[in-house]
Amino acid sequence: MGSAAELAAAALMVLGFPCLMLAALVPSVPAFAAAAAVTYLADHYLHRRGSYLVNRLSKVRAGLSIRFLIRQLLLILLLARLSLADNLIYYGAIACFIAFYGLQAPHGALTTLIRNRRRMPVATRNVDLASRVRIPDAPPRALMNRAAEKMLHLDLAAVVGILLAAALDSAAVGFAGVGITVALGLGYVLVLVPYVRGRRIPPKADQVLAAVDDWLREYRPQTVLYFSGSKDSVYQVNMWLETMEQLDTRPLVVLRERVILNNLAPTTVPVVCVPGGVHLMNLDLSTVRVALYAANVGKNIHLLRVPTMKHVFIGHGDSDKLASVNPFSKVYDEVWTAGRAGRDRYAIADVGVRDDDIVEVGRPQLAPIGTRQATGSAEGHRPTVLYAPTWEGWDDNPGNTSLLLAGENIVKRLITADPAVRVLYKPHPFTGTRSAQAKAAHERITALIEEAAAERAADPRFTVDTAAQDRARGELARIEARLAELTGSAHKGDEAEASRDGVIDVALHEETARLRAEWNTAYWSSFPDWEHRVITGAEPRLYDCFNVSDAMVSDISSVVSDFIASGKPYAVTDSAGLGVEEFKRQNTAVRAAVILSNDAAGLAELLEAVRSPEADPLAGERGELKRYLLGPDEPTSIDQFNAAVAQLARKAETRNLGQESRVTVGGPDVEPADALPAQPASVTGEPDGTGVN
Repeated sequence: MGSAAELAAAALMVLGFPCLMLAALVPSVPAFAAAAAVTYLADHYLHRRGSYLVNRLSKVRAGLSIRFLIRQLLLILLLARLSLADNLIYYGAIACFIAFYGLQAPHGALTTLIRNRRRMPVATRNVDLASRVRIPDAPPRALMNRAAEKMLHLDLAAVVGILLAAALDSAAVGFAGVGITVALGLGYVLVLVPYVRGRRIPPKADQVLAAVDDWLREYRPQTVLYFSGSKDSVYQVNMWLETMEQLDTRPLVVLRERVILNNLAPTTVPVVCVPGGVHLMNLDLSTVRVALYAANVGKNIHLLRVPTMKHVFIGHGDSDKLASVNPFSKVYDEVWTAGRAGRDRYAIADVGVRDDDIVEVGRPQLAPIGTRQATGSAEGHRPTVLYAPTWEGWDDNPGNTSLLLAGENIVKRLITADPAVRVLYKPHPFTGTRSAQAKAAHERITALIEEAAAERAADPRFTVDTAAQDRARGELARIEARLAELTGSAHKGDEAEASRDGVIDVALHEETARLRAEWNTAYWSSFPDWEHRVITGAEPRLYDCFNVSDAMVSDISSVVSDFIASGKPYAVTDSAGLGVEEFKRQNTAVRAAVILSNDAAGLAELLEAVRSPEADPLAGERGELKRYLLGPDEPTSIDQFNAAVAQLARKAETRNLGQESRVTVGGPDVEPADALPAQPASVTGEPDGTGVN
C-alpha cells in the first residue's frame, strides 16, 4: 500500500479537494490557495515516488486529468462567488483552461506516437546493432518522463495568476499567468514535433529484424537460454546468467517480455528480447543446437517447435516442491537436475519423464559458497551462527516460518550461549509483508540482537581494533563511491537507445565484479568479529553470509538446500510440530540437520558440532546428503554442465545430419553414413542405451 509518507500524501490530496470546494463557496482566496498548494504538492510527491496509490485513484474515476480539471472548475466557481463573473479575468480563465485542454490531445498523441515508434520489435543487449541500422537519439528524458503530469502542471502559472488577480483586483496579473500557461503548453507540443519526422524517426520493424538476423548469422549462437515470465520471476533467469557466461559454446539469452529485459542483471552474454511470437519464429537460430528452459510457461512452444535443436528443462531451483516434477517436463528432450535426488523425484512422481532423459549436472550457481574446510576455524576463532528464516507465506500454516513460534527462543539461546557465539540475522525480504504478527516478531528479534550487540560492545572482554575498522570503513566508502560512479555511467536511454548502445564494457563489468568482492571483504572487516548483526537489503548477499558463518538455523526453503553445499552444520525448525521422523520423511533437505522444536532446546547439539568439528555426529550424513542433492564435487558443476551441453549438441547434430541425408537420397528409411554415434545421457559416464532422441 505504500510507505507512511505516501499514505499521508494521498490522504492530504484527497482531503484537499473538499477543502477547495469549501474555500470556493465561502469564498476565500487565501484558503483556496492553501488547499490548492497542498493538492499540487501531494500530487507531485506521489508521482515522483511512483506510488502505487496514485495509480489506484484512476480506478475510482479520480485520475490525473480529472483532478486537475476539478481544481480548475473550482477556481472558476471561486471567481463567480467573488462576483467576478462579469470581469474579463473570468472569461480569460475559462478560455485559458479550454485552450489548455485543447493542447492535451496533440501532446498526448505526440508522446504516444514517439513511444510507439521507438518501441523495437526486437530489443537487445550486447548485440552490435549500431553498425547495421541507424537508430536516432531519443528525446530528452525531461520531455518524455511523466509527460502527462508535467503538461498538466503547466496550469500552475494560470492558477497563481488568477488567484492573485482575484486578491489584488488586477486583471493584468491574471492574464500574465494565463499567457504563460498557454505559451508553455504550446511550446511543449511544438518541441515534440521534430521527433516524429525526418531522421529522428527510428527504423521500421523489418529493418531492425534484418539487422538482428544479420548479427545472428555473424555471431552463430550455439546454446540458448530461453525465458518468459512476469517481473517478479526475473530472478529465475538472473540465476543462470553467470553459468551462461562460463559456457564453452557461444551463448545467447532469448527473452519474451520487455519487463524481464529491463530488470535483467548485468551480463556479458548477448541478449535478444522478442515479444512477438511471429518475430521469434522467423529469427535465424539455425546454428543453435541446445535450448535451455528455466521455467515451464506457455510461450515455450514458440521455440520448442524448432526440431534442429535439442530442448532441456533446467528449472530455477532444485527442491521437493511439486513444481520440480511438473508433467509438462515431458515435452523436453532432457531434464537436467542437480543430483540423484532430482532423478528420484521424477521416478516417485511418475509423471512420464523417462529416467534415461534425466541428466545430473550439479548446481553451477553454488560455486561461490565456501566449504567448511575452506573456511575452517582458526585458533581462538569465535563461531558465527546465521539465523536466516523464511517469510510467513500466503497462508497461516505454522510450518511456513520459525519466526512466529520459535524465532525469539532461537535468538535468545544464541545470544546467551556459553562459550559465546556471534549471531547474524538475515530475514527473508518479504518478512512481515502479509502478517502483522510476523512483522512484530521480526521487530522483537531485531531489538533483541541490537540490545545484545550494545551490551557486548560495552563489555571490556570484547576488544576492538579501531584502526583496522577505520581503514575498512574508509575502503568501504571508496568502493561505494566508485560503484555509484559505474552505475551512474550506465546507459539509461529508452528501449531503442539501449538496444543501440547496450554493448557492455567488459572491463567495467569485470571491475564491478571485483569491487563487489572487495566491498564484501571490507564490510566484514568494518566491525568486530564478535558483533551481532541484523543484515537486511541486497548486500551483503546470502551466500556472503554463508561464507562467514560456521553454522545456520533456518526453515524449509531453498536457503537450506543451498547451505548444504557448504558442508557446515545446520538446524531446521519443525514449527508445525510434525515430529523428527515425519519432518525428515517429508523434507529431504533436513535429513542431515539438527531438528529444532519451537523451544529451540536442540541448539546445544548444533553449537557443540560447531565448537568440536571432530565430534560432529552428522558430518558424514551431511556429506552423503550433499552428494545426493547436488551431485559430486568432482568434476565441478560447471564442467558437468558444459559436458551435458556438448553431449546434447552432438545428438542434435546427429539428428540434423540424418535429416539432410534423407532429404538428399529421397527416402525416409535411409540411415546417414556419417552420423555420429549416440552419446550417453549421463555426464558421469553411465550408458544411455536409448540411442539418439
